[in-house]
Amino acid sequence: MAGQTKILLVDDHQLILEGILSYLKDIDGLEIETANSCDEAFSKIKSSLNENPFHIVFTDLSFDNQSKNVVLDGGEAFIKSILKEEIPIKVGVITGHSETNRIFNVIHNLNPSAYILKGKCSTDELTFAIQKMLKGEVYYTHEIHQKLLKRALVEIQMDDIAIQILKELPKHAKISNLEGLIKKSDGSLIKVRSIESKLSKLRTDLQANNNTDLVLKAKELGIID
Repeated sequence: MAGQTKILLVDDHQLILEGILSYLKDIDGLEIETANSCDEAFSKIKSSLNENPFHIVFTDLSFDNQSKNVVLDGGEAFIKSILKEEIPIKVGVITGHSETNRIFNVIHNLNPSAYILKGKCSTDELTFAIQKMLKGEVYYTHEIHQKLLKRALVEIQMDDIAIQILKELPKHAKISNLEGLIKKSDGSLIKVRSIESKLSKLRTDLQANNNTDLVLKAKELGIID
């Protein structure tokens, strides 16, 4: 990489920081600092803006060991503060969070330049991610891409009736109880046979073993709350 790239690593677990540092040490042209909290990281970024600013920050999302006086209590709050103050720094996420709904919300709401899973982290992956970020491009771990693609495909297949059924399903012991609750856009009611047919297709689409599994997968994908 041409020139010196200043990077800040943010994680509340020192062993994680040391692990990421061990991968980054084999990449030429990096100046690396660390922080154990989002408050400390934000302070470092702000204080360095005028003289020797950071080019990239990699942060975790969850911070467990917080003090009572913490202001930024997690990675999302940290990234929001950077965006709010329009600080010119590329933000990447290195985390263990691989839940589709969490991934989607972070990427959709905060638009990080990278999303890397800790279990997939390596020198090659970090090198590629940093190169892409410095070019103004985004980099997501392959597993992240796959989860986002699957969620997008499922969303395409979803309609209002499917969403209604999935939301009502956990509230009732029998499928027959849903009759009279599920409505078409014109207000007409859906018969139980049509509800059962829709459920069968949803189980196939989401590769669910049963209706309980179907609801769990729909929640994991962020289709329902």
